[in-house]
Amino acid sequence: MNIGLFGGTFDPVHRGHVALARAAMERCKLHRVYFVPANSPPHKQKQPLTAFAHRFAMLALATANEKAFAPSLLEAPEEGESRKKDKPNYTIDTVRRLKQSFKGSDQLFLLIGMDAFAEIAKWHQAESLFRECEFIVAGRPGFSLADVANALPEKLRPRPEVTKPFQKQVATGDLVLPGVSLHLVEDLHQPASATAIRQAASSGKPLGRFVEPAIAEYIKKMGLYK
Repeated sequence: MNIGLFGGTFDPVHRGHVALARAAMERCKLHRVYFVPANSPPHKQKQPLTAFAHRFAMLALATANEKAFAPSLLEAPEEGESRKKDKPNYTIDTVRRLKQSFKGSDQLFLLIGMDAFAEIAKWHQAESLFRECEFIVAGRPGFSLADVANALPEKLRPRPEVTKPFQKQVATGDLVLPGVSLHLVEDLHQPASATAIRQAASSGKPLGRFVEPAIAEYIKKMGLYK
């Protein structure tokens, strides 16, 4: 089976997240996609996050009508522990934990947006991560195929003379290099961003443009982002 792992804060989950999962599923023939909300993301240690339980609940609502999508507790906080006390949720650890349940023929694909991928070289054990799974990267305007290649960890990065001809080529298709397998999904044209949603919610504005009705209702009912 082809399994997708989609990690993030999902604060909140929005239409853009679901669109990427659907595009990834079609592109790489995924049988299942696990949405994994982070309890303690390494890059947001000092930023306030909505409680894990609320973010997980919104993911459950967002995936309720998608048989192949499922929210996951892989990075859930330990009972009795606060986020401040928890160690960071490194993707490499989550990937290895998930793969422990795999059968011999199962293949893992990591879903990620282009903005996050641009920082991939700074991730914990980034080189090892590329050995553990293939990547499905959502494109964004302004990112070329050369930009994608140059974002790779240094030891996996092609030489400058190799990437130079691709500086104006839109980041689509597959990028296969020694130790690297990337599948690039075209820009999904989704206006949603978690920041915009939180700002809209705090101002009492409608959220239907960004999230499913059930999630908009949950945010309103629970008084989130006020």
